[in-house]
Amino acid sequence: MYLIKKKRVLHDSIFLMDIVAPRVAKYCQPGQFVIVRIDELGERIPLTVCDYDREEGTVTIVVQTVGASTMRMKELNEGEYLHDFVGPLGKPSEFITDDLEEVKKKKILFVAGGLGTAPVYPQVKWLHENGIDADVIVGAKNKELVILEEEMKAVAGNLYITTDDGSYVRKGLVTEVIADLVEKEGKKYDVCVAIGPMIMMKFCTLTTKKYNIPTIVSMNPVMVDGTGMCGACRLTVGDEIKFACIDGPEFDGFKVNFDEAMQRMKLYRTEEGRAMLKLKEGDTHHGGCGHCDGGDK
Repeated sequence: MYLIKKKRVLHDSIFLMDIVAPRVAKYCQPGQFVIVRIDELGERIPLTVCDYDREEGTVTIVVQTVGASTMRMKELNEGEYLHDFVGPLGKPSEFITDDLEEVKKKKILFVAGGLGTAPVYPQVKWLHENGIDADVIVGAKNKELVILEEEMKAVAGNLYITTDDGSYVRKGLVTEVIADLVEKEGKKYDVCVAIGPMIMMKFCTLTTKKYNIPTIVSMNPVMVDGTGMCGACRLTVGDEIKFACIDGPEFDGFKVNFDEAMQRMKLYRTEEGRAMLKLKEGDTHHGGCGHCDGGDK
């Protein structure tokens, strides 16, 4: 059992929790994720690590209520427990494993869309702690959905906030901010990291490709089972088949087939769609989650 040490509501549909999980806190790195279950019969929920405190033995997660399981999770309070908190899973951000002196030479831009701010934050914080200040663009539908603003201000070199409806700071899409930084302010970036909704990441990569800025995207939106067994996060990356939960979640954004991934997400939501994907993809589909009428592939 894993204690909920802290809970903070960020929006009607978004909340933050600090979970006491010493082993996960000891080993997790920015870019990785955990799998949470509320009780022994609960759904497996993959959630990106937002922050961690190795001394306190806590891991911070940010959750948006999108279904019954996350709604039940929202009802839990400080002092209560989660049944399972498994991790760290996935590969850490490449900045963590690259030569630090080489990373320090790079001009880095992060683009966070909505809940994507949560997985962007630990990467920017890690860079800041190692003497690297990155620029960060945060986009949201409106002011109420801008999360972790003060936390991000404390670690970002420059923070640019934009809202779809213009209710906070500026009106416009994150892609427009990228264009302004490059074209109007003359900024030059060696790499961009874009994390958020699939459609946002797709258009970010189209924009950064125009400016020849290599771009990393996090494909955590397509994860379901979190172990590579269910086939939900099957991707085409270049000419290879990858699975977000075991090969990622971060990939070269220029190589990800976003249109295919978004279409698979739609199909995977229905039983008929899952059966069709399994039949079409055969041995490359991956099974075992209980959704695919069998677990032998």
